[in-house]
Amino acid sequence: MAMAEQEHRAVRMGIDVGGTYTKCVAMDNLTHEIIGKNEVKTTHDDKDGVAAGVVQSFKNCMKENHIRPEDVVFVAHSTTQATNAFIEGDVAPVGVIGVAGGGLEGLLAKRQLALKDIVLDPKTDKVIRIYNAYIKKKELNEDKINQSVDELIKDGAKVLVASMAFGVDSMKEEQMIHDVAVKKGLPVTMASDITKLYGLTRRTRTAAINASILPKMIQTANATEKSVRDAGVTVPLMIMRGDGGVMEINEMRKRPILTALSGPAASVMGSLMYLRASNAIYFEVGGTTTNIGVIKNGRPGVDYARIGGHDTFISSLDVRILGCAGGSMVRINDHEVVDVGPRSAHIAGCEYACFTPEEEIVDPQIELVSPKPGDPDDYVVIRLKSGKKICFTNTDAANVLGLVDEKYFAHGNANAARKAMQPVADKLGITVEDLATQILEKDYEKVSECINSLAEKYQLDHDAMRLVGCGGGAASLVPYCAKKMNLQYSIPENAEVISSIGVALSMVRDVVERVIPNPTQDDIRELKKEATDAAISSGAAPDTVEVHVEIDAQTSKVTAIATGSTEVKTTDLLKECTDEEAEQLAKEDFGPKVSDIQMVAKTDKFYVFQGRRDDKKPVRIVDKKGFIKVQASDAMVQKCKVSEYVDVVSRMWEEGAIFKTDSIIRPDYFVCFGPRVADYSAVDLEQVELLMDLDLGDRDPNEEVLVVGALNDVG
Repeated sequence: MAMAEQEHRAVRMGIDVGGTYTKCVAMDNLTHEIIGKNEVKTTHDDKDGVAAGVVQSFKNCMKENHIRPEDVVFVAHSTTQATNAFIEGDVAPVGVIGVAGGGLEGLLAKRQLALKDIVLDPKTDKVIRIYNAYIKKKELNEDKINQSVDELIKDGAKVLVASMAFGVDSMKEEQMIHDVAVKKGLPVTMASDITKLYGLTRRTRTAAINASILPKMIQTANATEKSVRDAGVTVPLMIMRGDGGVMEINEMRKRPILTALSGPAASVMGSLMYLRASNAIYFEVGGTTTNIGVIKNGRPGVDYARIGGHDTFISSLDVRILGCAGGSMVRINDHEVVDVGPRSAHIAGCEYACFTPEEEIVDPQIELVSPKPGDPDDYVVIRLKSGKKICFTNTDAANVLGLVDEKYFAHGNANAARKAMQPVADKLGITVEDLATQILEKDYEKVSECINSLAEKYQLDHDAMRLVGCGGGAASLVPYCAKKMNLQYSIPENAEVISSIGVALSMVRDVVERVIPNPTQDDIRELKKEATDAAISSGAAPDTVEVHVEIDAQTSKVTAIATGSTEVKTTDLLKECTDEEAEQLAKEDFGPKVSDIQMVAKTDKFYVFQGRRDDKKPVRIVDKKGFIKVQASDAMVQKCKVSEYVDVVSRMWEEGAIFKTDSIIRPDYFVCFGPRVADYSAVDLEQVELLMDLDLGDRDPNEEVLVVGALNDVG
């Protein structure tokens, strides 16, 4: 790169902490081209924990690629710290101060506020110790709070939770307790800071889980932030959340629980932002675990996280974690392969056979071992004549079957793998190829069950589904599983660092949820403002924030999801595609079973293509950059003026209704206006129109918009 050009480059840096490696990627802020990568072994045993590896890989990447501190406009990292704290039981004892009114309501609330110890792992003694205090609302004052806090400290509490019945309606009482705790130098969590949903026990428990990791997370945050500042970088340090967004480190100091599961979230965001996958099952295959999740119409599947088997009010990406991956060891008996994983080769301190020089594989002998105390003793290790021990894994099996193209990270020496697998094949009385197939079949059973349950939950159209393989071990599992499931797949360039890319490209995100029966426009407008303010306080530039609102008619829950960027983007260098190129992209996405494909509508930002399949009319919305924004297996399409959209939506509501024996299924709507595609679904036409009016009400009545009504016959 020419020096003059380098002087003005703006760099985004993302660091992902994996089980084995911590990887940093530097990307050009404008073009999203990769400038450089660096990886170090994850520093589980360092006194600063995984934070040491984050800083090491970050500094290495800057140095190797001549990135100056002033070039860096964005730096973020995912973290396994919260998840590991729960797994390892590295948590602080929590004192809960509950507050409620009088009478029967107070009695019920007192019972709901009295938490028991939170068991993190029933097989071990890992628990969050809970100590409870209770104050009647009318008796709440500073002296009473001080007395309760002192008693809880005497019991053994190291952190506090303030939780009041109906605290979401008035935070004043929880704030009083918070202020007393801060004066005493105690870390504290207000339950209503974590969630605005009713459900006193669950809200209090979520706050207690958050409080239990505050000391550990604050210590780590301070160490990481200091190192980044010492490197001369002045932009705020962002931390990945489990729901795929990022937040400023100051927010993390308050709500560290939001970072639980941020590792799996990073791979999703990489698939979404870098690969522009708008509809896919994504697979991130590491050495030890495989993360599987869904992107549907440009949005990842989200659900409440379960931590240590406990339901919480913390939204995180709905990622299924399987213990079969690129380095999973094989378990056998005298007749067959029993299972694959969850232990991986690096746990047993072994190299993969296909990455071992072929000439070293002399006189291979079978040893059956327990990789960790308490594990079954039927995991296969191969001892070589030299005394060295190696393993064969899913990666070896895929290489033996010729499924791993040379360009992929998982490509290795198939002959070396064959030589290591031969003694086991002989023991079982089968060929090496049969052994490799048995190994991958065990993975396929787990993977297909997971994919089918996600497809059912998110109502994915099998013909539109494709697998996106990420992570270093992608080629060891994805080609085999895709072929068996008759699905298209892709393993993109830089798949092995997709998580770091996901962190580098992440947007600031915040979520506000409220239970509001029959919400009005004012209710929703207020919620949108609250979500916008939350995103700005988490680090988003005000001009970049967009809010998506969802209404769940069954529970009366209204969710506002705000996303924004840390800096205002002034240019978009991605080239626009021609009408012909957009049509070709749509045809590829439709697949061979859809005929009569034609463009049925377009605006200056979007194309809508529709085809025919049996008695259905599938639709694809493609934006001018060539990204598929929406897939619908059957839909109605109409272009109209803003002043006419209510009539169009009402007509589609009636014409798109599908009558079942016990219900009427209505269409979901997608509306293209300006540069946005907004999606709306609700049980009630009034609610759909209310949400649309918030987005379209103040636009020019003569502006043309595209309305797509997606039919929901999933039967």
